[in-house]
Amino acid sequence: MAKTPENIALDQLDKDQMKTFSDFLMSYNKLSEICFTDCIRDFTSRDVKDSEEKCSLNCMEKYLKMNQRVSQRFQEFQVIANENALAMAQKTGKL
Repeated sequence: MAKTPENIALDQLDKDQMKTFSDFLMSYNKLSEICFTDCIRDFTSRDVKDSEEKCSLNCMEKYLKMNQRVSQRFQEFQVIANENALAMAQKTGKL
């Protein structure tokens, strides 16, 4: 049975959504591991100490801000690269 263009598009959308979700989970797990390793020190109690909680929140905030900044920079460089590619294509007459 041949796939219709709509089915192909839906399959690709599903794959893209799974990739996005997988990337999110990888990022979340990395954040959790980093902040846990850096902040949690006392394993003699079930309670989280105030200092551990504050450290974890600060760690999470810094990680998310860094991640946002890196993403922002990447987007800026992509815009510049696309503009340069367009200019080069126009200059060489390939557009």
